[in-house]
Amino acid sequence: MAREFQRGHKARISDLTAGTDLYVGVQISGPGLTFDISCFGLDAEERLSDDRYFIFYNQPKSPEESIQLLGAQAGDSESFRVTLDRIPQQIRKLSFTATLDGAGQMSQVAPGYIRIVAGGEEVARYPFSGSEFSTERAVMLGDFYFKDVWRFAAVGQGFDGGLDALLRNFGGEVAEEEPAAPQQPQAGAAAPGFAPPAQASAPPAFGAPAGGPAPAPAPAPVPTPQPAVQGFAPPPGATPPPAPAPPAPPVHTAPTIVAPLHTPPGGSPVPPPAPAPAPYGQPGHQPPYGQTAPPPPGYSQPQAPAPPPGYGQPAPPPGYGQQPPPGPLPHQHAPYGVPQGAPQGVPQGAPQTPGVLGALQQFRETPTGQRWTQQNKKLVRADLGIGGQPVLARQGSMVLYQGKVDFSYKGAGFSGRIVGNATGQEMQLMRCTGQGQVFFAENSTMLHPIELQGDAVCVSAENVLAFDEGLQYEVRRIEGHGIPGGALFTMQFQGTGTIVVKTHGVPVVLPVTPTTFADCNAVVAWSAASQVVVSSQVRMRRNSYPGDTGESVNLQFRGAPGNFIVVQPYEI
Repeated sequence: MAREFQRGHKARISDLTAGTDLYVGVQISGPGLTFDISCFGLDAEERLSDDRYFIFYNQPKSPEESIQLLGAQAGDSESFRVTLDRIPQQIRKLSFTATLDGAGQMSQVAPGYIRIVAGGEEVARYPFSGSEFSTERAVMLGDFYFKDVWRFAAVGQGFDGGLDALLRNFGGEVAEEEPAAPQQPQAGAAAPGFAPPAQASAPPAFGAPAGGPAPAPAPAPVPTPQPAVQGFAPPPGATPPPAPAPPAPPVHTAPTIVAPLHTPPGGSPVPPPAPAPAPYGQPGHQPPYGQTAPPPPGYSQPQAPAPPPGYGQPAPPPGYGQQPPPGPLPHQHAPYGVPQGAPQGVPQGAPQTPGVLGALQQFRETPTGQRWTQQNKKLVRADLGIGGQPVLARQGSMVLYQGKVDFSYKGAGFSGRIVGNATGQEMQLMRCTGQGQVFFAENSTMLHPIELQGDAVCVSAENVLAFDEGLQYEVRRIEGHGIPGGALFTMQFQGTGTIVVKTHGVPVVLPVTPTTFADCNAVVAWSAASQVVVSSQVRMRRNSYPGDTGESVNLQFRGAPGNFIVVQPYEI
């Protein structure tokens, strides 16, 4: 059964299907509207740095054919074939977009969808309609993005400026050229030599389902003889394709980068792990474009770096970056996408604006299409319109908001106040609801949004700034063997959502070993799977003399390889 997404929802593709040879179908229509559906292959900076990975009607495939435009079929207005294990490493995101060709607005579109099909079976679908949009003329429907593994996100955000604004957001330009005249199929054209027989016995692994549930967006045109279908087309009997699209708009150019991720084709089981990535800050080797087989040395199927991200898993959380050796937290990049109404930033190479605006451009709001966005090291933004659930934040932490947002007191209840006072883990919270964006900060501390996907993390209440209301949280006791009856407490967060952790200074993420000790006033967070006990350094012989080291009580961490702790250069 296909998993249905809502705008802002994300999931690992490996949770949807074990295959890597995927069919992506887009169905979008509207009265009197004409659409161009494209795929942008973006690099790690979310820029189109190689225009060979802008896949559209005039460039139907990437150099190594990891992304191919298939055309209208099986009830879809447009369809693509995506082979994940062949996408070059420089390409870190595939953004599937729809732009209006001519007059109109996205608020006029009829109910449509973007879907993923694997092995002839639909595994994911994001349905949308004109009620989700207003005056946009270009929208980002869905993204495949690489974050330790390939993932899918339902975006549903766009631009009033249409294709021009979309290209500038991805770092590209519009090349004003005459549109190529569409080639009409000739009656009685013979099938090409590489095409299979017209009566295919079964759909390929990535093909659309034989009986597509979605109706065709438009009545079928007058039948005309067509060339034999390609091997990746849906089997006979699928919904007939809609009428051919009118002449395409001018050619769009823009840049992107990539490198191969190899696995047996056809959606085989998860391939063997790749060698560990280069340390943070070291650039990786990039193979020449178009290279397919054999793969260049050092490239293989992507593997989650050690330790992998996510709290509760044996790895550092995504908010703290991925780094094999202990070290400082790397700066996070802005998430994918741009919401309606958000500033589009300054394109690379654009002329500097003179005057005050030019001097302040570097401090403009960071574009984003995600629910949580780190604006800078000390400021984070939450978009309440994405995800559909309120945000809980420390009282007084709001520094700016846009839109219709309501702030209310979030009480802990009588028992919650008793527990909070007794354990020192009481959080004075406010509840943020509505449709708008809220900016959070506190005392110029450094902020780190951490995404949980069903896992858990332990964080002291003192270090929590804000989090999604859908997360479960409770007070957790830390047993103490070193002092009689001694114990400490912390907060444990679990579920699917984001928590924003604050630190004084740049934290360090360290692996847990049997001899790992941390000052209880400096530790910020740790993986929930770690065993934590209070360890005392009090000794009668040592303390019978004047003087004290000031390091009498520490926390000892134990756990399987991959567990971690996060420590800040500051003692509360």
